[in-house]
Amino acid sequence: MTMPYYVAPEQVMKDRADYARKGIARGRAMVAVHYSDGVALVAENPSNTLRKISEIYDRIAFAGVGKYNEFDQLRVAGVRAADLKGYQYSRDDVDARGLANQYAQILGQVFTHEMKPMEVEILVAEVGYGADDYQLFHILYDGTVMDERRFSVLGGDAEAIAGRLNESYTEELTLAAAVTAGTAALGTADRSLAADDLEVAILSRSNGRRCFKRLTDTDVARILAG
Repeated sequence: MTMPYYVAPEQVMKDRADYARKGIARGRAMVAVHYSDGVALVAENPSNTLRKISEIYDRIAFAGVGKYNEFDQLRVAGVRAADLKGYQYSRDDVDARGLANQYAQILGQVFTHEMKPMEVEILVAEVGYGADDYQLFHILYDGTVMDERRFSVLGGDAEAIAGRLNESYTEELTLAAAVTAGTAALGTADRSLAADDLEVAILSRSNGRRCFKRLTDTDVARILAG
């Protein structure tokens, strides 16, 4: 009888983390930026049909980077969970914190027990009713949840993008300034992004009950030109 090879648990976890990070880094990044009326979500995404940013519920948005089919499965699961909770209890009982915790449990379970981790990072964003009432939950491939303020960066080269965004971020940004700052942070000195390279959506308190709105290429081009 042959004995199986022994691999230390620490090495297994490290290998899984390295695998997930490499898969995520191959994709394009995205940022979420708080501005005076809500949250602007800006993703580098030249596709006109495959979406990285979506609405989850009335005041909640979802964004993902990495492997599309994997984060889209999580998006669908979030929509179903939010609809079920809102139907059974109240629409006000559906919040970003609860969804983020559910996502963290799913990702943590897969990372720990499955052969291959999910190659994704996701964001759950929510706006409340007050000017400073918002939440940005950044969830990593291993289920780690980070409650972030001002802005959040997902995907490859996140440290450099966050550094550029930190330099341009100020309190009480307008929507145009937030989109422009996010776009500039995603680009580099050698590569600037145009409207058709981007997917942009907002969670705006002034939109009524359903705060989510997707901006068209024309809207984005007008903002970047201004």
